Amino acid sequence: MKASTTVRKILANYEGETPGVKARLCQMLMTGRLKGTGKMIILPVDQGFEHGPARTFAPNPPAYDPHYHYQLAIDAGLNAYAAPLGMLEAGADTFAGQIPTILKVNSANSLMSDTAGKNQAITGTVEDALRLGCAAIGFTIYPGSDMALDMFEEIAEMRREAASLGLPTVIWSYPRGEAISKDGETAVDIAAYAAQIAALLGAHIIKIKLSTDHLELKEARKVFEEQQIDISTQAARVAECMRSAFNGRRIVVFSGGAKKGEDAVYDDARAIRDGGGNGSIIGRNSFQRERSEAMAMFDRLVAIYKGQQ
Repeated sequence: MKASTTVRKILANYEGETPGVKARLCQMLMTGRLKGTGKMIILPVDQGFEHGPARTFAPNPPAYDPHYHYQLAIDAGLNAYAAPLGMLEAGADTFAGQIPTILKVNSANSLMSDTAGKNQAITGTVEDALRLGCAAIGFTIYPGSDMALDMFEEIAEMRREAASLGLPTVIWSYPRGEAISKDGETAVDIAAYAAQIAALLGAHIIKIKLSTDHLELKEARKVFEEQQIDISTQAARVAECMRSAFNGRRIVVFSGGAKKGEDAVYDDARAIRDGGGNGSIIGRNSFQRERSEAMAMFDRLVAIYKGQQ
C-alpha cells in the first residue's frame, strides 16, 4: 500500500504521534473507493445499543445480523466499519483483515431515566480493540452534560493507552445535556466548540453533527457578528467547524443522523465536501434501506466526494 500525496500531507499534521497510530490512520485513508483522496465514508452501527433493536433494524430485517454490516461496508468500498464489542466479535474472524474496524468503547441506551445525567458506560477496552485487530477505538463525549468532565477524563486516559499501543482514537463529540437547549445541540457555535474540544482531547478523527445557523451562546454570538463569520450555508458552517479542528489539521467526519430522503443525504455530502470536511459517517441512512438501495446511495456518495457529482 502506497500512501498518496494527499494522505501523506494529512498524516504530517499528526506531529506528536507514533508510527503505529499513523499507520492505522493511513490504513483507513487508503482503504475503499475513496482511498488516497483524503475523504472517508465510515459505517457506524452502535444504534442498537443507543435506540434499541426494533427502532434500529426492523426497517431492514437482514440488518439484525452483524455479518450484514461487515459485508455492506466491504462491498460498498467504505473506509471503515465502527461498532460496539459484541457486533465486532460476531464477525471478527469471518471478515478479518477485509475492512478496517473501529471498536466503540462506550455506549448509552434508551432505558435510562430522564433525570439521569447524560453519560455513557465503558463497554470495551483498548485490549479488546487489539485482540480484534481494530484500526482505532471510538468514544462518545457529551459537551454540555453535567457528566462531561468525567467523560473527558475517561477518554484522556484511554486515548493515552491506545496511542501508546499504536491505535488512533475517534471521538464522537455530541453536545447535549443540562447546559444547552435542544436547538443548541446542533447550533453552529456549539458544533465548532465540540470539534475544538475533541481536537484538544487528542482525537485523531473527530465525529460531529452537521449544524444549523442557530447561535446558542450569547458571548459567541457577539463574536460571530463582530467578525462577520459566514454561517449562511451548510458548507460555510462545515468550514467553520473545520477551522475549529485546528484549522483543518484534524480529520473531521460528519454524522448522517436519522434516516431521511436520499436527496438530503447527497446535499449534506456536497456541503461537507465544499466546506472542506473529510467525509461522512453514515449508519441509519444506509443500513435501514434495502441493500441494493444502500449500495446505490454509497455509489453516489463516493462520486460526490470525488467531485464527480
